[in-house]
Amino acid sequence: MQRVEQLGRDELVAYQGRRLSDLLAAIHGRNAFYTRKLNNAGLEPATLRFPADLGALPLTTKSELNADQEADPPWGTARTEPLVNYTRYCQTSSTAGHPLRWLDTNESWQWLLDCWKAVFRAARVVPGDRVFFPFSFGPFLGFWAGFEAGPQMGLQCVPGGGMSSQIRLAMIEAIGATVVCCTPTYALRLAEMAEQERRPPLSSGTVRMLIVAGEPGGSIPATRDRIEQTWGARVIDHHGLTEVGPVSFECWEVPGALHVNEGEFIAEVLDPVTGAEVPDGRTGELVVTNLGRTASPVIRYRTGDLVMRRTEACGCGRTWARLVGGILARERDLRLLDRAEHRQAQVARHQPLELAELARAVAAALRAADQLQQVGPVQLDDRLPAPQPREQVAGQRQAFGLVAGALAEVRRDERLHDPAVEQVAAQRHAAGGEHLRLAAGRAGDRDVERAAAEVEDEEALVRRERRLGRVVVRRGDGLLQPSASSSKGTA
Repeated sequence: MQRVEQLGRDELVAYQGRRLSDLLAAIHGRNAFYTRKLNNAGLEPATLRFPADLGALPLTTKSELNADQEADPPWGTARTEPLVNYTRYCQTSSTAGHPLRWLDTNESWQWLLDCWKAVFRAARVVPGDRVFFPFSFGPFLGFWAGFEAGPQMGLQCVPGGGMSSQIRLAMIEAIGATVVCCTPTYALRLAEMAEQERRPPLSSGTVRMLIVAGEPGGSIPATRDRIEQTWGARVIDHHGLTEVGPVSFECWEVPGALHVNEGEFIAEVLDPVTGAEVPDGRTGELVVTNLGRTASPVIRYRTGDLVMRRTEACGCGRTWARLVGGILARERDLRLLDRAEHRQAQVARHQPLELAELARAVAAALRAADQLQQVGPVQLDDRLPAPQPREQVAGQRQAFGLVAGALAEVRRDERLHDPAVEQVAAQRHAAGGEHLRLAAGRAGDRDVERAAAEVEDEEALVRRERRLGRVVVRRGDGLLQPSASSSKGTA
């Protein structure tokens, strides 16, 4: 464990303040985007003192960055270096609009790798471990940084892009992988595929750990438990954003929370409406400043992630703040839920889910959609489980299907009220392809968790028409059948 991970709170905050002052001095006058923001706010970086003046810095939003790239295509002006110095390209998914393009220099890319090394250290991944990445290796950041950071630590990193799930399972067995890095839903998909193909149980294999990211499932007890049981391996959660970097990670010693890498990020938790800082133990929006990605920084960036922070020292020895329960939801998800509740009064006949629990389920669906659309316009029919709340909630819950998609109305077909199981899937056409929607659902206490993350798995799933709003229902464990609104059967 590095010394910066164990600094006292006051010393850590002072260290962050010095790093932020250095960052502002380096980018002011060179990074056109942030020079404009600081000048418009009437701020002179040399006069600012941190942490006292942190709140004076203007917030940054993804919509601002998108607008900047639209005004000055294709890269925008949030760059500190001449374009010729940038060697790496990533982009966000376009679930919530146009993809945000992000560039890195060799130096800023190395900073990303160093952040990922903290993830590996906390997970007790050591030289000699063989790490398999069943990842599409597309243009979004995903596990790219982890894949390149590993060899610098003496890890053997094995790429698993461009393969079917069957081939990936065979490779995991053949090479004796000890660590797998993937999304939670894909970990479940691989387990399901292994069972379907009558392979030896994954729990009897060599994998001892799965580092999961891209969705909040790794911090949802029901999802986490199912992965650990089927794989016979420990799950370690991790979270980051393409435009921000690898922000947080779970430690081996104290599961159920994500440490913010406060050596490289300043993390604020603000009320998403008022912008006021919320105290420890209260839910708010995570606002992040990265301190070492000087060539393409974000300052006080509104992530839209809803979290609950604790700043007391962890049992692992780290003093870095923890996000208890991981990413609880996204502010956008809650707006979708409000709209759904307003439009669908009939759901009152179901025993209601707690808002936070339902929000987490929708957040998982959206994260899965972000990940899956990187591999192509695959039509999927899968349900994510309704997550367990962190504290026990008495009674059985009947779940209902929910369409959760960015920039779209939340739809619900009134004819679908089978309390045994409901699912709604919707699709839309936009800017070069289809945007995938996943729905969260649950039938009583039966958890059915499936998600396919590769084009090659498409044949295992039921194809259906691509017209906007097409609805299908799964009944029991049988094949999908079209709803009364559909005139065609499944392919």
